[in-house]
Amino acid sequence: MKKNIIISTALAAMLLSFSSCEGFLTQENPNKIAAESYFQTENDAERALNGVYLALRSNNCLGEGSTMFTEERSDNMGRLDNQSSSGEPFQFTDFSLLPSNTYLKNHWVAMFTAVTRSNFLLTYIDEVAFEDEAVRTRYKAEAKFVRALVYFHLVRKWGDVPLVTTYLTTTEEINANTFREKKETVYAQIVQDLKDALNSDLPDIQPESGKGRACKAAVSGLLGQVYLTMATTLSDGNKDSYLQQAKSYLEMCYGMRKFGSLSEIPYEDVFDVSKKSTCPEIIFQIVYKQGDKDYYSSIAANNQAKGETINSQKKSTGAGNYVNTDIVKEYEETDSRKEWSVKYADDAVAKSYFITKFRDVSDAAGTLGYGGNDWILMRYADIILMLAEVNMYLGNETAAIGYLDEVRARAGMPGYAAMQSNVVYKTLCPTLKLAILHERRVELAFENQRWFDLLRFFTANELVTYIHNKKQDDYGISNIKNFGTKDIYYPIPFDEYKLNPELMYQNPGY
Repeated sequence: MKKNIIISTALAAMLLSFSSCEGFLTQENPNKIAAESYFQTENDAERALNGVYLALRSNNCLGEGSTMFTEERSDNMGRLDNQSSSGEPFQFTDFSLLPSNTYLKNHWVAMFTAVTRSNFLLTYIDEVAFEDEAVRTRYKAEAKFVRALVYFHLVRKWGDVPLVTTYLTTTEEINANTFREKKETVYAQIVQDLKDALNSDLPDIQPESGKGRACKAAVSGLLGQVYLTMATTLSDGNKDSYLQQAKSYLEMCYGMRKFGSLSEIPYEDVFDVSKKSTCPEIIFQIVYKQGDKDYYSSIAANNQAKGETINSQKKSTGAGNYVNTDIVKEYEETDSRKEWSVKYADDAVAKSYFITKFRDVSDAAGTLGYGGNDWILMRYADIILMLAEVNMYLGNETAAIGYLDEVRARAGMPGYAAMQSNVVYKTLCPTLKLAILHERRVELAFENQRWFDLLRFFTANELVTYIHNKKQDDYGISNIKNFGTKDIYYPIPFDEYKLNPELMYQNPGY
């Protein structure tokens, strides 16, 4: 089986021909191959699995361009333009999102496309004869991991969402599943999928040839994050149990690492395009192909501001993706991560900070900006800081500080205890909880973690206060006073709501 997740255009076209969109699910096109007739050989199953991964690559799903749905929703990024073609994207950062927003609808559809492709494989794979049953089990595990990952994004962004675990082939089946399931039930399915995926012979860590595929470290790490999120956002009386489960699975993931201390891996190595397949910190990534006109990464070029050359050989005519001054000010003076992550562009078009975390100035990427950066969805610094978080919640501050200090040490920063005499740090981080949140922000900046961290660290009312206390001048042209408790969730896209206004009920405030 070919391990690499760079899929041919022909395969993409074949998989997309299975169905066309109606509502949040896809329906069979009668002019194409019947879904139930597709699976004939192991190779058919392999190609269907590749299609599952392919769906993740979309910028409307979880690909490198999906920062609009998370980073721009947080206090890390924003927009310098609220007019013309930027009007709808601006709604995300301005907290003025409308149910009719087409980007919101595209995000919803792209994620349910990934769910549908997972369901397609899981529904029909047992009809294929496999020479090695372990291969079937691995394929199922990978599909369930992707389905769980996507549903984890859906439930955190919308709350109650349609929960579908089989491939639907008729209008009647689709209509019967057009309703929002309670978020607690969605979380239960996510947990079950991930536990099923762990019960396979997936490798702990994928070898270089398998980068882009699920592994047990990714499964256990995600399961730990899911339980941690449940502990901090659900009110079902199971917080202590969820925290213990989170600790167990995060420790399982941490135990699978192929290095000793995080300090063994230079921070810049994590984002070095030439080391993306060998860096032991990366657990799960979406693979992009340097120089390929169809599967290249554009994140380095897209982030770059006019007059700058640090990210890409491609010349920019704009300001790049706008970085809020709020996060720039949060970096401590001697933090080496700041220099690697952001830079001020002095060109008249920009006059702002832009992201430099993702770079590819190679001749292979060239002046067209056909970069090779992979989009990292999970890495060990994230796991380590979640271990700090869960131990803090469990009252084990010594362990929590130990994990926190492991990340700070890699950045060349003094430990937490030493910083207690630093007035600036104590003002920024008056509690251990806020110290962990701070460390997550500067360590994982622009990696689609910040918005979910804010939802996990604060109640809805606390988050409103936290955002409103920020300086408007540090937040660009977006109006932070627009933020309210309704913005904890996205609105249900209008086209989905109107399918069944009673069962696809709108979120409060929209």
